[in-house]
Amino acid sequence: MKDIRIGIIGGGLMGREMASAFARWCALTDVSVRPVLTAVADLNPATLSWFDIIPSCTLRTGDYKELLASPDVDVVYVAVPHHLHEPIYLDVLAAGKDLFAEKPFGIDLASAKRILEGVRTSGRFVRCSSEMPFFPGAQRALSLAGSGTLGRVLEVVSGFHHSSDLDPNKAANWKRMNQFCGEGGALNDLGMHACHLPLRLGWNPTRIFAQLQKGYPQRPDGKGGLAVCDTWDNALLHTWTTIGENEVPLRLEMKRLAPGATNTWFIEILGTEGGVRFSTAEPKTLWVFERGKEQWWKKTELGFGTPFKAVTGGIFEPGFPDVIQQMWAAYLMEREGLLEGRFGCATPEEAVATHEIFAAALESQRTSTVVPIPGLS
Repeated sequence: MKDIRIGIIGGGLMGREMASAFARWCALTDVSVRPVLTAVADLNPATLSWFDIIPSCTLRTGDYKELLASPDVDVVYVAVPHHLHEPIYLDVLAAGKDLFAEKPFGIDLASAKRILEGVRTSGRFVRCSSEMPFFPGAQRALSLAGSGTLGRVLEVVSGFHHSSDLDPNKAANWKRMNQFCGEGGALNDLGMHACHLPLRLGWNPTRIFAQLQKGYPQRPDGKGGLAVCDTWDNALLHTWTTIGENEVPLRLEMKRLAPGATNTWFIEILGTEGGVRFSTAEPKTLWVFERGKEQWWKKTELGFGTPFKAVTGGIFEPGFPDVIQQMWAAYLMEREGLLEGRFGCATPEEAVATHEIFAAALESQRTSTVVPIPGLS
């Protein structure tokens, strides 16, 4: 098995999650590459100390450029606030490393386009993190959508909901501030999750009417005062796309203020002959609609049918750590030219396409009108 040496810039929540996926790589049975964490960079010494438990991680530094200079790093995963994406991503590429980027791939559309140009100039292998489509239910929905068995598609809904901002006493962090998160707010933070499958299916939105909503204008700053929170927290994007010869409504939802939702990704595709519905709120359950003399929804328990096979028994349900690992398997196998028709990670072009949608959504909110999406029309 070929070892791929990984460096992580940003060792917080997602950095530790990725490292944990590497630690249980032995669970996968049909991969020919293995990630080995060799370096991590973070400004917080306490965060760096967590990686002491990983023997292979011999470089722990507060300077990410030291990590980039290391000959013992092949691929760099970057999880930092959005305003730092562009400079760090471009530094990774300039150092001759392959990049696994976090969404939204730059703080705004202009930034994303500059990163894409850097990707093309460097020739490095780059993909963007988006793990939710690796759930078995999402894969089945993707397969049914491309099979033609649903008939004429009538409508599509894809979204990501959580309720992390419902508590007004929750301290503000960088995701609640435009200068760090970007004007898109929840669009930047959650939008890739909603857009990934529709874009992969070629269902590019061409027109949009956006309804954006802000939550609490101030939150505790964690220091005894209040911090201004100016990002958009909820977004309903009413768009139109073309599927076959027909214009179809496609609704994209991103919500930080969704009562009852912990961390829920979902997709629903309805057609004249059939339909499919999946939500991570029920990770084993797939709903399939069939039309005959009578009409009905069929409930199927899928079990552990992931794109990359694992030792986990087929009767068990998958969870977030599993799809993180599946996403990394897709990244590393595609990097080696071994994806072999399996679902791949979000491409830089798809990441830029999400920013085209977000920029049009912001314009629609400002003007209260339906606006075209220039890059996708």
